[in-house]
Amino acid sequence: MNNRERVITTLSHKNSDKTPYNIWFTKEARAKMTAFYGDPDFESKLGNCFVDLGAYDYNYKKIDTNIWEDRFGVRWNRTADKAIGTVCNCLVDSENIDKYRFPDPGTDGCFKSNAHTDIPRANSGNFFIVQLGFSLFERAWTLAGMENFLMAMLSNENFANKLLNKILEYNLRWIDKALLLDVDAILFGDDWGGQNGLLMGPKLWRKFIKPRIKEMYQAVKKKGKYVFIHSCGKVDEVFSDLIECGVDLFNPFQPEVMDVFEMKRKYGKSLSFFGGISVQRTLPFGTISETRKEVKILLERIGFDGGYIAAPSHSIPKDAKVENIAAMIDILKNQ
Repeated sequence: MNNRERVITTLSHKNSDKTPYNIWFTKEARAKMTAFYGDPDFESKLGNCFVDLGAYDYNYKKIDTNIWEDRFGVRWNRTADKAIGTVCNCLVDSENIDKYRFPDPGTDGCFKSNAHTDIPRANSGNFFIVQLGFSLFERAWTLAGMENFLMAMLSNENFANKLLNKILEYNLRWIDKALLLDVDAILFGDDWGGQNGLLMGPKLWRKFIKPRIKEMYQAVKKKGKYVFIHSCGKVDEVFSDLIECGVDLFNPFQPEVMDVFEMKRKYGKSLSFFGGISVQRTLPFGTISETRKEVKILLERIGFDGGYIAAPSHSIPKDAKVENIAAMIDILKNQ
């Protein structure tokens, strides 16, 4: 089997010849592993099952020291977080929401011109994805401010609904454009959770978020493609809702905030999982033997009957030990 066949098999909740896996790195962790292996091209030899077309162009422009502005006009301070940054402006409020202009996925260059041609499917045997990050809640709070938007969900529903509807309209046009590419799935990114639960709670999530993501996800399903969702934090209380909305694969499946074995038992017949290897505990603080043991147990117990893409529970952070990362890679590659 090639990687694409393995992924499709596991998403069908069936066993393949081995559990597919995918490892992503932060910039700092990638640099450490490049030095460890002495190979700047080590990532291409990992055997990752996903090929990300990288089709979406955020069009970041540097406007000041450590300040970058994206396509939406949101400014990101990268003084501490070099990869993404923290939002340092506020663009939208109830007074100007009708005047704010969203980018146009069809005409504003939101898709890279080489997305169709850079990675020919015939030469890969992999499963092709495109990603839409900040896909609803995150897009709303980056535009309006986290505190402002959370308060609006309680005290200014008209503004909250208007902003979310505008984001939804943009996203549906983006999805139409993305599905013209030769892809197997769209990976939506939208962090709803913290370590202890949903940031807005399940009631507000179901009121404001659920109906809109369902419309987005169904637009993908109607084209015969898979729906993946990345949401950090403890969000397992809405797993049944995500299944109802059409989600095929949930990421990052954090063992620090949920019992991954219980999640497999409860939802594993309807929902597949992507992640599970601890980046908060095992990779930075565990031993090599502990790392190897954790990866083996996940492959045996979560990978059983398919429904699992083995992976760290997020992009590998800079504080992960190179020896542990190498041990994880060894187990995954040599199943």
